This record gives sequence, C-alpha cells and structure tokens, in this order.
Amino acid sequence: SSARLPMEVRLFLSVALSMAVLPMVWDTIYPRVSGDAAGLGLLIASETLVGAVFGLIARLYASGLQFAGAAIAMSISFSGPPGSDVLEDSSESQLTSLLTLSGLLVLFMLNFHHIVIRSLVDSYTTIPLAEGLNPRRILITLTDTLSATFMIVLRLMSPFLVYGIMFNVAVGMINKMAPQIPVYFISTPYALMGGIFLLYLGIASMIEEFVRGFPLVFTGL
Repeated sequence: SSARLPMEVRLFLSVALSMAVLPMVWDTIYPRVSGDAAGLGLLIASETLVGAVFGLIARLYASGLQFAGAAIAMSISFSGPPGSDVLEDSSESQLTSLLTLSGLLVLFMLNFHHIVIRSLVDSYTTIPLAEGLNPRRILITLTDTLSATFMIVLRLMSPFLVYGIMFNVAVGMINKMAPQIPVYFISTPYALMGGIFLLYLGIASMIEEFVRGFPLVFTGL
C-alpha cells in the first residue's frame, strides 16, 4: 500500500500472488464459488477485508519502527535536513529513514515475507469462508497488534529516552548554577554526539529485536 510503488506494480503483485496461492486453496474455495452466485459479491468483499487486515498488521508494525526513529531523533536532538520517507511519498528524519530501511531490508533478506504468504494461506483454515467475517475478532487482532508493536518499539527507543531525560536534567542543573551561560545551545552538539555514539553501539541489537518480534506479532495474533 506504499505510495512510493505505482498502482500498476501493486496490482500486478496482487494478481501474481493470487495466482500462486490459488492451487493451495483450490479445494477450499471451489465448493463455495461454484454454487449459488448470489452471495459471491459478499464473499469477495469479506475476503478483501481479511486481506486488508493482514496488510494492516504488517503496516502497523513497520510504522512502529518509524515512530521509534522519530522519538529517538527527538531525544538526541537530531534535527538535520529531512530525508525521503521509505513507506510514503513524504519527508521524515534521516535517522528514521535509516532505521526503517534497515529493518525492512533485513526482514526481506531473512525471507520474512514468506511468513505473510504462509499466514495468508492458513487464513482459509483459521477463518473459513463459510463462517464469514467476525468484526469483533478483527478489532481484537488490531488492538493486540498495536499493543505488541508498542511494547517492542518501547524497548527499542527506551535507552535513548532515558539518555535524553538524563542529559536534559543535567543541562538544567548546570543552567541553574550558571544562568548567565546559554548552556542549552552549547550542550546540543554534545547531546547529538552522545546520542549518535549510543546509536552506533545499539543499532544492530535494535534491528535484531525488531526482526525477532515480527513473526511473534504477525503469527501470534
């Protein structure tokens, strides 16, 4: 659903994925679509909504990494020129772009998109066509996704939040002792230097934690 991908590319990818998955679920789908055609439109709408929920889960998880990047950039006083958004046709912090691109790249390198395809095939067993769509189940799934994503994102950005709070408290105390010196403006480069060094030490663990949490969020709901 990214705006950076042309509509034609998204359409052809959807058609290709549908044709690849069809032989696996043919025995499940054919009895439902070969009979009465009156409810075929409702069935198509229901399955479209189920697919949209699957895509929304992955999108919310990726957006969580963007939120973490924005919070980290704010905590370490990173205010450089904005860069291109990886997911949308807009601008965002260069630090956010770095984290988002790194996380998504590692996910694809480790074939985690296979988890999405496998879950899509398994959905015809866990959510049978005959049962229809359960709005309550969808709402619970989305709320659980948001909750799990927030907890993972909080673990990713918590060291930087603690660093930012401690640094600003120290700067505030120094400013109280020497009010005639513009400590805040002088301290910004040091805050940025310490934050970038902390990012250097922890970015590998952050990406690893993000990648490890994806199957837990996507298949555990």
